[in-house]
Order: sequence, then structure tokens, then C-alpha cells
Amino acid sequence: MATFLPVLAQEDVDRATQLIQQAYSQQSLPPEEQRRLQQELFEIQRRPEAWGLVLPFLSHPDPNVQFFGAHTIQVKIARDWDSVPSDAVTQLRDMLLELTGRAISSGQNKVILRKLFVAITSLAVKLHPGNPSRWPDWLSSTLTAFSTMGVPREHLMDFLAIVAEEVERADLLPPNKAQMQASLVAAVPMVTQGISGCITAPAAQRSHNELTAATKCLQAWMSILPASDLTPFVPLLLSLMIPTAETPSPEYDDQAFIPASDTLQELLSRSALADGSGTKTVTEPLLLWLDRYGGAIVRTSIDGGFVDDISHSLCKLLVALGDHSAMYFAKNIASPVLVKPVPCPFPVPTPLPAVSHLVQNFLKLLLQYTALPGYYGVDEEESEMTLGFWYLFQEALWNVDYGFDVTDDGDAGHEAEERDRDMMPVAKAVYSELVTVLRRKVVWPPRAVANGWSRDQRDKFQAYRRDVGDALINAYYVLRDDMLAFYVSDIMQRLSARREQDGWEEIEATLHCIMAVQEAVPVEDSPHLRQVFGPEILGRLPKEGDDRVRRTALHVIGSYASWFTTQPPQVPESPTPSPLMSAITFVVAALPHPALCLSAANALRDLCDANRTALAPHISAFGELHAGLTGIPDTEKAKVLQSIASVIQALPPVEEIPPIEAIVSPVVAKLFEALQSAAQLPDEARALAVQQLETLTGVARGLTRVSDSLLALDDSPEVQAAMEEMNRAREDPRVLKLREAILSAIRGTVELWSTDALVCDALSDLFKAITALPSDVTLLSLPAGPLLELVCLAAQRQLTAVWLSLATMLIIQLNPPSLIATTFKSEPSPEASEVALNVLQVLLQTSLTAFAQPGVMVSNPDVVQAFFGCMESFIHHFLLIFYRLPADLFNGLLQCAIGALSLQERYSLTSACTFLSSLINRTATNDDLAAAKASLAQTHGFQIMRAILFGFAGVAPRSAMPNLIELLSTMITRYPLESKQWISDILFAEDFYPCRATPESKNKFIKAVFGSRSLKRTREAAQQFTLVARGLEGSAFGYATGQM
Repeated sequence: MATFLPVLAQEDVDRATQLIQQAYSQQSLPPEEQRRLQQELFEIQRRPEAWGLVLPFLSHPDPNVQFFGAHTIQVKIARDWDSVPSDAVTQLRDMLLELTGRAISSGQNKVILRKLFVAITSLAVKLHPGNPSRWPDWLSSTLTAFSTMGVPREHLMDFLAIVAEEVERADLLPPNKAQMQASLVAAVPMVTQGISGCITAPAAQRSHNELTAATKCLQAWMSILPASDLTPFVPLLLSLMIPTAETPSPEYDDQAFIPASDTLQELLSRSALADGSGTKTVTEPLLLWLDRYGGAIVRTSIDGGFVDDISHSLCKLLVALGDHSAMYFAKNIASPVLVKPVPCPFPVPTPLPAVSHLVQNFLKLLLQYTALPGYYGVDEEESEMTLGFWYLFQEALWNVDYGFDVTDDGDAGHEAEERDRDMMPVAKAVYSELVTVLRRKVVWPPRAVANGWSRDQRDKFQAYRRDVGDALINAYYVLRDDMLAFYVSDIMQRLSARREQDGWEEIEATLHCIMAVQEAVPVEDSPHLRQVFGPEILGRLPKEGDDRVRRTALHVIGSYASWFTTQPPQVPESPTPSPLMSAITFVVAALPHPALCLSAANALRDLCDANRTALAPHISAFGELHAGLTGIPDTEKAKVLQSIASVIQALPPVEEIPPIEAIVSPVVAKLFEALQSAAQLPDEARALAVQQLETLTGVARGLTRVSDSLLALDDSPEVQAAMEEMNRAREDPRVLKLREAILSAIRGTVELWSTDALVCDALSDLFKAITALPSDVTLLSLPAGPLLELVCLAAQRQLTAVWLSLATMLIIQLNPPSLIATTFKSEPSPEASEVALNVLQVLLQTSLTAFAQPGVMVSNPDVVQAFFGCMESFIHHFLLIFYRLPADLFNGLLQCAIGALSLQERYSLTSACTFLSSLINRTATNDDLAAAKASLAQTHGFQIMRAILFGFAGVAPRSAMPNLIELLSTMITRYPLESKQWISDILFAEDFYPCRATPESKNKFIKAVFGSRSLKRTREAAQQFTLVARGLEGSAFGYATGQM
């Protein structure tokens, strides 16, 4: 044994043993006691003397103590390697191999053996890399030593599996990693021979544990083995999946079948043969095996109503093969070419079948799993696994080059001809079957059955229905109009055959499928959708009760809201309502029902938003709808009012005034009521206020004309005329009075509840909705100035990221972009500049006072980030006002930003960097601010550079290095001479941040930065200096993060 190991007194060993037995005893200990014992054990393990625990612990009869002995040697090698004397390395290696062999021969459990195997690999990671290597033949010599000790093959396989896993995850520099990986590659022949020996051994001569260990070993080495070494394993693994007797209902050895299947799945997804490689050596042998044995396994599952472990494993194998060979299947779905002979450990038909037969058999098997009887999540768990394939297969069908040489099919036709004639009919038949199957699979059970499901089962089935929707979209891209035709025909037939006592579950399922494919359906006229939204289907759905089918119908209407724009408007004298009016009628009828109100309100909002112009002539009917909202909850009333506002927006601005007054005035009145009752019923009043604010937000959004900011810059005569018309309507006394009332109510809300989180969020949403750029102003749009005043008031009471973010948005609206594109940004008006200056002073005084409190900037990174984002907005729109600030306020801002460069939270630090870069760049490029540029450098330049260099040396987190480098580049570009002097003075000052940087590395950094001044060279030099200063040069962590 290794003489360097310290020998501990027996009482110390006994004490440590006692701690382990107490901590891991069968008796349950209080959590605090458990943590105390584990901490004490951890402290013992950290001490240098802990090496001396290894031998007594591994020879102890208690497995928990043995485990801790194995764990200790693994940890000490990995973390305390420096404590091992260089002349003791060989002793340690030999001792570890002997201890491991002894542990195996004494029958210690696999958890302990795993720790010892990991320890051996950790030791190899320390000794093998290098030139010369201190353990050059580590893997072969270890295996030889184990064989000499009589270690069974099962444990050799376990060891080799752990070796592959541990080397893969070892944290090494690339050259050392490559050396370790090369040692594994050199061992490939020995490893493959050992695995093959276990698999090919007669069943009577091998244990199931040995076979499992061999297949797991092969899985672990999968990414190391070259394709030429993997190919021979395919028939070997298939030989483990042959039934024990060839009968109509064959039986399999699941302890051989499942490990073999798992290994083939790994080979298909994570080896040199992954991603469609090896179709002749992997795909076709598997397809031949499926052709012979797959059908019987699936039939047994369907007939028995139960998917056993063999069948579940087969399903996983089918999915893995589908992911691997989707392109092959698309290419050969109608191929006339016969399969070429391949090595197979089972009888194959003579003559060999066409490739298309094998592909279609695969698709049939996969479809059978997709179509398993019963409900997903309750009766079966496999159908969901197959859904992803149908996306891959559809993509492959579109991308594959289909067509065969005349020697293959005797047909000299062009690729496009063969594709349309041969491939697409088969593909359409497959996806037609898929569509039929999935429609059945998403049917809810009768209510009595569904009520017996657990919450988890219901949630799982709901999620499955959503996933099916994604697969149906892929089916739509293959079937197109035929798919909608099928669904419409299905509903029509079921409606025609329906009896009064029948449920609506089947029809609801078909409606769900129609809804699911909406995003793929083009927005154009469709006879099938006209049937869906006409009297034939929508008109025959229930108007009361049956919540689920009505809710799904509402979702269908909402999702197809934009499709209704393709339909002609309602003809006034026509007795048949248009699809749009049929949909509106159906939706409005559902609004009073509590269970449907949310879905109905959402559908109405989407319909009205997309069909404003078509619905504008019916504004009187929406007035009646508004009058009848008494039974609808306030939460949904906001969406209904948003819907009505969307329709109102399509009217000429002057005609908008009466209906807007009618829907907004009661809301404002309720908000005033809440303010007045706040003293008596504070909670109820606050909840009422939030609801009214949300309602106003909905109305403001409904009135918004454009959502695309690019359209807001349209300077066409039509837009100009519309703006003038809107501005005239905004000056109407009724509208002026309404806006004044809204602003007054908002002011009252801010004064009363600006520190309440829910009210803040509601106000934030309202401010965003009720303000606009000039081209998108509505009757209700409020000017930025008064709202900024309220933001300042709220921020003074409680500084939050919400108020600072709103200030950022409103500052932009104080100086909006011009409608006419110009080379130079227009200067803000004097009035806007005065407002901005006042707001900036208030926000600065408030924020700097708050940030001056100890720990505030550290504990509120969201506020810090929002603050600097707000300041940057001021820079972009009102740069000159910074130099009108009182000197103490401006200097306080700069000192705050410089201090933020040392924060450990990345987003706070990066926002400060961005602010400083913007301020320096904008100031330096403005000819009117030449004196300010010089003053900025003189007063703050040195301190900014000092914070940057301290950040490189270790003050700032490494994730913020790109931002600090950007700021450094800005400083060097704008102040080149001053920066060179500052950097030299700072780096060589006695009070520079304590770090590993030597004078040579500092000089090298200065020369590199000022040698070229390119951003790339600055970045490289700064990254290298950072690694050196932090002592990370040459480390794997430093190398990896330096590449980011």
C-alpha cells in the first residue's frame, strides 16, 4: 500500500465512521441534524489527513462507510491533487487498482465500484496528458491488471462505460483533452472485441447483467467509435431481438430485447451513423427486421389493449429510426428498387422486397402507434412519442430530390413528373390516414368519464391535443384543401346523423382540428370555411349548454378572425347573414355565460380588430351590445369594449365621438367612484380602480389604427389628410372634456396608489396604450408632458423600474420622429426641451438619492438597468439638456455610472457601460459641445478608465467583458492621447487592483491596444489581459470563456 498516506488514530477513524452511520442510518433525523452531520463529514473530507480514511473505510463491513471511502479517494484525486507528492504517484496508482480489484472480488455494490472507477479515470486525467506521459498505457494496463485479478467481464464493461463518460466531461485544455480522447481511440479494437464477446456469447453462458453492462458500454462509447466499427454491431444487436420461438404470437427475452433496442436508438441518434448516415448498413437491416417481426408486436398490443415493455421499446426504436431516416423514407416512399442483400441474423424473404414496401411498412407501424386505442395519458403513453416524426417527414418530402434512373424503374420521366405521379399520391394517402387517426385521438371522453380523470390526466390530454395541432399543420402542407374538405364533410355527416341524446364530443374534436391548422391556411376565400361559418355548421351548433363544443367553436372563430376579411360585406336586404355576422351573433350569444365569457370576449376582440371596416356600418348594434353588458364580468367587459372600440375606429373621426363618449364616460365615472370610496373600502376600491384602468387600456388599444411602427412614418397625402381630420375631431369640446376627465382620474390614481404593484402595472399598460406617435393619434391619446409629470410624482414616492421604463417611452414621444425622412434628426422644440430638462432633474435627484443608500444598487438591478436605459433615451433625444444640468447633478450622474461598473449583476453593469458610451460618443460628435467634450474628459475620463481597467483585473464579472471592452474602445477612439496616459498611470499605480498581471503583461497590453486601435485588436488584448490578471491563463475555464 502507498506509504505516503497518513495513518490516523483509531479514535479519529471511529469518530468519522460513527458520523457516517448516523447520517445515513435508517432512522429519520431532523433536517438540521442531517445537514450538521453532512457538513462535519464534508469538513473531515477536506482535511489533508482524509487520505488516511480511504483504507480503513473501504475495508469496513458497512456499505455506507465503504462508499464514503471510495468517494473520498475520488474527491481527493480530483480536488486535492496538489497534496500528492510527485514520488508517490505510482504508489497511489497501484494502490487504487488493487483496492478496486479487491472491492470487486469481495462483492461490494456497484455504487461503490462506480466511485472507484471514476477515481481511476480521474487519476488517468491527471497522469496521462503531457509529454512525456506519466501513465501512457493507462487504459490497457488497467484492463490487464483487472484481468489478472480475475475481474468478471460485467465489471470490465462497467469500467469502460465510466471511462468514456468521465473523459467526455473532463474539464481539460484542448490539447490535454485531445490526448485523453486519443487514448480512448487507441483502445477501440480492445473495447469492441470485449463488447462483441459479451453479445455473441451463448445465452446460457452469459448473465443478463453482463449483457446489460455490455450494451451500456457500447452506448457510452457510441460517439467515440468510427462508423466502420459500429456497422458490425447492427446484426449483433438485432440477433438479441429475435423471438425465442417463431410463433404467430412470438415471445421475446425482454432482458435482451430492450437493451439491444436502447443501444440501436443511441446508434441512430448519437453516433457516427446518426443523421441519416448508413442507410444500407443500419436503416435497411432494421426495416427488414420490422417487416418480419414488427407487425406481430404491434398487433399484440392492439388486440390486448396493453403496450408491454417490448412494444414500448419498439415504439421508441421506430421514433429513433424515423428521426434518423426521414429523408430516406421520403426518397423511397414509392421506390421500385429492390433491397440489396445485407447481413441479417434472421431469415429474409426471397426475393427481397422493394424498398418502397419496407418504407410503407414502417409508416404503417408508426401510424398504428399513433392510432393506439384509448386516451393518451390514461390508457396509453406511446402515441405522443410519434408526433414529431410527421413534421420531419413532411419537411423531408418537400426537400428530397425524388426520382430514379431509367435503369431503376424503366421510366425516363423528369423528376417533377415522377414526384407528382408516384411519390405524392402515397404521401397524401399516409397523411390522410394520419389526419383521420388524429381526429379520433383528440376526442374527449363523455363528461361522466372525463370527470373521473385526475387533474394530471386532464392536463396531459390537453397538452397532447395541442401537440397534435402541430402535427396537423404539417399534414395540411401535404393535403391542403383536401384536409379542410375532409373535416367539413366529417362535421356535416355527424350533424346529419346526430340524435338529440348524442354528445358533441366528436364534432368538437373536428372543430379543434380545424382550429389547429389555422396558421397554415392562407387568408383567402374558401368554400369549406364558408360552410364552417355558415348556417350549415355554425348555425347548427348548440346555443346553450355544452360548454366545450361552444368554447372550441369560439376559439375557431377567433383564430380565423382575419379570414372573414376575404368575404363580401353583409348585404342589408339579404335574409342570409354573412359569415362574419353569423360569427358575431354566435359570439355575442355566448358572452352572458360565465364559462364561455372569456373565450367569447377574446373571439369578439379578434373579430372586431380584424374586420373594423366591415363592421362599422353595424355600429348601432354594438351600441345595443354595450347597453346589454350588465351580466358580463368586468374582467371580460374590458375586452368587449376593446372590440367595440375597434369597430368605432373604422368610422370617420367626427362620427367616433358619440360612441366613444358612450363607452368611456361610464368607465371614467367608475374610476372616480373608486377614488372617492378608497378611504372606506380600500381593497375593494383598489380592485375596482385596476379594473377600470384595464378597461380604458382595452378601449385605447381598440382605437389604435396601426400596430406597425413603420406605417407610423408614412408621409403620404392620405395619411396627412387623416391626421388633420383626427386633429380637428380631437379639438371638439366633448373630446377635450373626456380627455381632461381621463387625465384627472389618472392623476388621482397616481396620487393615491402609485406605490401599489397591481395599480402600477395597470397604469403602465394604460400609459403605453393611450399615448401614440403623431400619425397614430386617436381621440383619447394623451400628450407625453402631463404623463411625464405624473411619472415623476410616482417615482419620487417609490422609485421602480416601471416608472423609469415609462419615462423612457414618453421621452421618445416628446421628440417623435419626423414623418418626412431626413438625413439629420430634427431638433426638439424649446417647449419639449424644457419639459425634458425638468423631468431629467427630478428623475436624477430621486434616483441618485435612492442609489446613495448602501446596497440599493446591488439589490435592485432592475431599477439600475431601467435608470441607465432612461438616461440613454434622454441622450438620444435631448443630449444638450445634460449640459444645462447643475454641475453637482451631472457629476453625480457620472459618478453613479462609474460606480455601477463594479456591480456584479451583469445587466446593471452593461446598461451603465452603454450609457457612458452613448454619452461620450454623442458629445464627441456634436460640434456645439467641443468644450463639454474636453470638460468631460478632464473631470471624469481618468475615473472611467480606472473603473474599466479594474473591471478587467477582477472587479467586474467576466460576462460583462464585451461591454467594458466596447467602452474602452470608445474612450480610446474619442480621447486617444489622454487614454494612453490614463492607462499607463492606472496600471502602474501602487493602488491598482491586486491581481496576477506583471509589469510585462501590462506593457504588452498597452502596446497591443495602441498599436492598431482596431476594435478586434483591442478586444483580443483586453481578453488576454483579463485572463492574465485573473490567473486564468492556460486554464480550461479561461480558454472556454475567452472564446465566448
